Amino acid sequence: MRSIIPIGPFHPLQDEPENFLLTVEGETVVDIDVNIGYIHKGIELLAQQKTYDQTVFLVERICGICSITHTVCFCNAVEDLLKVEIPERAKYIRTILGEIERIHSHLLWMGLAGHFIGYNTVFMWTWKYREPILDMMEYLTGNRQSCGMLKVGGVRRNLEDSRFPALLKTLSEMEPKIKMLAEAVQDDPVLKARLEGVGVLTKKDAIDYCVVGPTARASGVDIDVRRDDPYAAYPYLDWNVIVLNGGDVYSKFLVRVLEVLEAIKILRQAVKQIPKGDFLLEIKEIPPGEGIGRYEAPRGEDIHYVRSNGTNFPERLKVRAPSFINIPSFTASCIGQQIADVTITLAAVDPCYSCTERMISARDLSGNKKYSQKDLLEISHQKTLEISRNLARPADLPKLKKYL
Repeated sequence: MRSIIPIGPFHPLQDEPENFLLTVEGETVVDIDVNIGYIHKGIELLAQQKTYDQTVFLVERICGICSITHTVCFCNAVEDLLKVEIPERAKYIRTILGEIERIHSHLLWMGLAGHFIGYNTVFMWTWKYREPILDMMEYLTGNRQSCGMLKVGGVRRNLEDSRFPALLKTLSEMEPKIKMLAEAVQDDPVLKARLEGVGVLTKKDAIDYCVVGPTARASGVDIDVRRDDPYAAYPYLDWNVIVLNGGDVYSKFLVRVLEVLEAIKILRQAVKQIPKGDFLLEIKEIPPGEGIGRYEAPRGEDIHYVRSNGTNFPERLKVRAPSFINIPSFTASCIGQQIADVTITLAAVDPCYSCTERMISARDLSGNKKYSQKDLLEISHQKTLEISRNLARPADLPKLKKYL
């Protein structure tokens, strides 16, 4: 007998609202339907009403974790449109901030993963280790999150060399703890038994669903924008892309642990090699044209598309966050799993719903009539006009005639 189990849109598993409908036979999931759209924020439309510099602050708020991700990606897109090369020091600063963000994002996910399976020791460990790296972000930029550092042409503020020794000290203290965590994940019989073979996404399914980031690399897909389409200071640094072949939640966990160690390696080199000099290229105007920015976010490839009409306001901004492409893979990874494994399988791609939300169309209850965003806007305008007509005094009607 088949039953439907709803998860969300409000559920203890989810920090953000989203709706998953599980079709189950006994304890086995046989189908899943993913419904998005509960927290659409209208970022792309808002961007058309902001200057390019204001849009940097806007995209910083697409995601509560990936503020560096979206700002660098947007700046990459505008700089691609301009065909400019930013100063070398700015490239290194962007890399340093990006890798600090990658560490704190991965540690946050690992803690939540431990919590979802009832292994709260892992939750306590990783979030304790995450605090010093957030303190370093605040020490370097003034804020733990949404630090307002990016600007088209480089970075808004310089990082003082005198502060880098504190960062290196924090990394040195963190590294043995992360290595211990990596060994614990590989040696702990409970963790392995709980996560191995759970939520498997095969390499073929990973390619078919076009997944990105740790979700892809845990399934044997060797991709990473930092290497494949280099930006910032990554071409000047020595580091490795972590690729495993299990495709299960265990592999996704281990990929992120090992990527934290690679991020520490990248940060040490960046601090050692960062050059002196300018950190911002002055941009006076944005000519007509198009640009694409790519960035390896903690969750995978982020893409921003920008179109300019020659004014100081973007004519179009399009954002393709990694979760938007990773979430559909639940159809492959969840079906056939036990109900008890669904929560950790859903969490394994580290989904960010606030990055993902889009509203394309709506239907009436009968399903016969489809409304586009333009239709819904027109309906809203008509209601306002009807209210105006009903409330207006007779003497005001001539003034309102052109609107009614």
